[in-house]
Amino acid sequence: MAAAAFPPLGLLFAMLIVMGGPARAQSLTSDLFNPEKASRTASKQSPLRKLDQATGDSAPAADDDPPPAPPAPSRLGAIPRYGAPAASGAAATGYDSLGRRRPGAKGVANGTAKGAPNGAARAGAVVPLTNNTTLPPLRQGPLPSTPPKLAPPPSTAAHGAPVPPALAGIVPGQPPRRRLPLDTDPFGATGIYYGSFLSKAAVELSGGYDTNPARTLPARGSAFYMISPELLIASNWERHSLVADLRGSYTGYGTTTPFDISASTGAPVTLDRPDFTGKINGRIDVSRDSRINSELRLRIATDNPGSPNIQAGLARYPVYATAGATLGVDHDFNRFNVALSATYDHTSYQWSKFADGSTYSNDDRDYTQYGGIGRVSYDWQPGLKPFVEVEADTRIHDLQFDRYGYQRNSNGGYVKGGSTFELTRLITGEAAMGWTTRSYVDNRLSSISGLLTSGSLIWTVTPLTTARFIATSSIDESPLPGVAGVQTRDFTFQVDHAFRRWLIGTAKFGYGTSDYRGLGRFDNRYTASLDLVYKLNRTFQIKGQVRHDWLDTTAVNSSTEATIVMLGVRVQQ
Repeated sequence: MAAAAFPPLGLLFAMLIVMGGPARAQSLTSDLFNPEKASRTASKQSPLRKLDQATGDSAPAADDDPPPAPPAPSRLGAIPRYGAPAASGAAATGYDSLGRRRPGAKGVANGTAKGAPNGAARAGAVVPLTNNTTLPPLRQGPLPSTPPKLAPPPSTAAHGAPVPPALAGIVPGQPPRRRLPLDTDPFGATGIYYGSFLSKAAVELSGGYDTNPARTLPARGSAFYMISPELLIASNWERHSLVADLRGSYTGYGTTTPFDISASTGAPVTLDRPDFTGKINGRIDVSRDSRINSELRLRIATDNPGSPNIQAGLARYPVYATAGATLGVDHDFNRFNVALSATYDHTSYQWSKFADGSTYSNDDRDYTQYGGIGRVSYDWQPGLKPFVEVEADTRIHDLQFDRYGYQRNSNGGYVKGGSTFELTRLITGEAAMGWTTRSYVDNRLSSISGLLTSGSLIWTVTPLTTARFIATSSIDESPLPGVAGVQTRDFTFQVDHAFRRWLIGTAKFGYGTSDYRGLGRFDNRYTASLDLVYKLNRTFQIKGQVRHDWLDTTAVNSSTEATIVMLGVRVQQ
């Protein structure tokens, strides 16, 4: 039985003897205790692997596996993309609703030859997860060290209450809502709407010091206060227009003039005085080419301090009021425009009150003026509209003879030519020159005539700097004996600069002349001022001003100077 169990051993020894080789022990290798599953190909650690004859390293096998593809990039930190882009499933030949031309499928696309299976990718290339070429490429390489970007938060109005259809203007049959005009002044008054009218109100409270409020010699300074209300009302109609502009002020002084100085210099005892200018302009659009224009106006003021028209020994300045109206029509004949209007103005003075308690009538200074104005203009080109204007008027005084026995009724008028223009929005306004004349019923009063200049120009030098020029001319009345009237011309140049949107600086220079015909007196008036406005918000502003006035006259001992310093607050709505 033992002989039957051991024959294989005997056969083994017989074979070793026949081979005739010496017996050797098994060498130790790194995979001796690392058994692997049997495979038809030898691994790189197998002792049965092939070796390179020159170097002794493992020889590459023809059937070795290709290097593994790098891992897919991580999507951590990438901004999520929601929705499917247009033509995301159209491959290379499908329909694209955006009308974009898709590349042809010739040659190699995305690393794979045309018609090749998905597994036949180019060695070392990353196989795309989709065949959509519009998707952005995936991030390659290591992850960035910066924190991932988060998706933007949703809008605060995403879940808000819906806007009513009437407010949004989407109700069927509802007329379109008119857009409000753009507000270019971030610190301007917002105003209040009363129906179709926009109202803007303001008041300024100022205080300061005037070195010569009466404009007399010798100069006597005084502190003062000023209250200046304003009201602007404008319609917001599609047709027609109505605008009311009302501005006033009251100046009060802390000191009075002694009686003896008032009697010798002409300065009133009380220097307080009011000032008001109001206009209401209306326009009725009769048709596309015809309009009816109207204006109501009111002026309340006193004679200027230092004027020779002021009587000596007054208790206060007498106040005068000028109320007037204008009614006219204008019509467009293609590019020609013809405008005709009639004017009416009445001026009335208070009685003079003297420091000794007596009074004196100023009825001889009251008069009514009737006039008519004709204007023809031609729209030559956009931004340039030349015109010719003619005016004629007559002045009738309430009393035929004044306090000195002169008849002051007169007839006058003017002719001027100029143009309104708008040059590239940089220079806008109107400028004109002409000739004015006035003749009097009394032969003892000489006629007055001379050059007339008028204009109002605005030059936008830069978006932060604006220059303005204003010129006016007039022939005014005078109660002085032998004086027919006063021919007055005034020129003002002003520059506004915005250092910031809330800090506005203004420099102003003015020059004027007054020619008293028949008296031999000629006045030169100069004024220079610096203003600074600090806008806190749309409601409150702080204003400061420094001004100096000169009066250079041919009258003996009548030239004066004055310096005014003022600081105030403006409240507007």
